[in-house]
Amino acid sequence: MNLRPRLALSALVLLSVTAVCIPAPSQQPVGIQDEWATLANQPASHTGFVFDRSMMQVAQAVLESGGMSPERAAAALTGISVDNYHYAEPAFYTPEAMSALVASYRAAGWKHLVNANQSPAESAQPRGIITDLWLHNSGADINGLVVLIRSPRDMSVIQVACELRPLDLIHLSGHFGIPKVDPNAVMVPAPDGR
Repeated sequence: MNLRPRLALSALVLLSVTAVCIPAPSQQPVGIQDEWATLANQPASHTGFVFDRSMMQVAQAVLESGGMSPERAAAALTGISVDNYHYAEPAFYTPEAMSALVASYRAAGWKHLVNANQSPAESAQPRGIITDLWLHNSGADINGLVVLIRSPRDMSVIQVACELRPLDLIHLSGHFGIPKVDPNAVMVPAPDGR
């Protein structure tokens, strides 16, 4: 499945209806942007965009229409950035590069969730879409979220700075480039080394 049309549509929707600024750098592991770019075994074309606070009022209306209360919508998101990578040939996602990425997030206090139905071989050479999720918590709330979506020729990284309750993730699902919750995925904490 080619992600490019879906990602382009997500980008247009995001550009027209969202808000925010870059996720807080203090939460992100140092040098993480370089690690994203070297995850696959070949060069990629790259597009990315970040949303500033001046668009927050429009985003608030979208969040409210998704079922989030106006009070929560105004404070929920403080930054979103989206990076899209496209590969000319099917990519091999280097396991050592993925391990380094996972280790960087773990060292910075992030929790990694993966689809329990995914094998390591499928993770390196996907035939379909693979989703990884990282969460950073502040007490019971989530204050950082990173979604990595990989397919044979496309990869997207969505980084969100926020103040969300876990239930809020369901309301955000399908908005702002955040993938719709897949009812068939079984997201579990990643086993050691993944």
